[in-house]
Amino acid sequence: MKNDETKNEIIIYTGGNGQSSIEVRMQGETVWLTQKQLAELFDTTKQNISQHIINILKEGELQTDSVVKNILTTADDGKKYQTDHYNLDMIISLGYRINSRIAMSISMQ
Repeated sequence: MKNDETKNEIIIYTGGNGQSSIEVRMQGETVWLTQKQLAELFDTTKQNISQHIINILKEGELQTDSVVKNILTTADDGKKYQTDHYNLDMIISLGYRINSRIAMSISMQ
């Protein structure tokens, strides 16, 4: 998908344990998360998320142009960076592939 610098709604998701939380970017009718946020959400490594995303796209389960959006974000250092974000379809697909207690609880909701 093309670059997008529009204003978005940010929602804070708190896990069932009440301890973990993550900022979720809402745009339109879907959410958008970075690989880092996905790793936090599923309590796994960014490398694990990356490998699953590669496999999901390579196997044709999802199409890149419909689930990946490059969004201009501002980092803690004040600089702007182009960062890939993944939508709810990718989040659900990852939930089915990642073997973790958190992934199972997200898939069941």
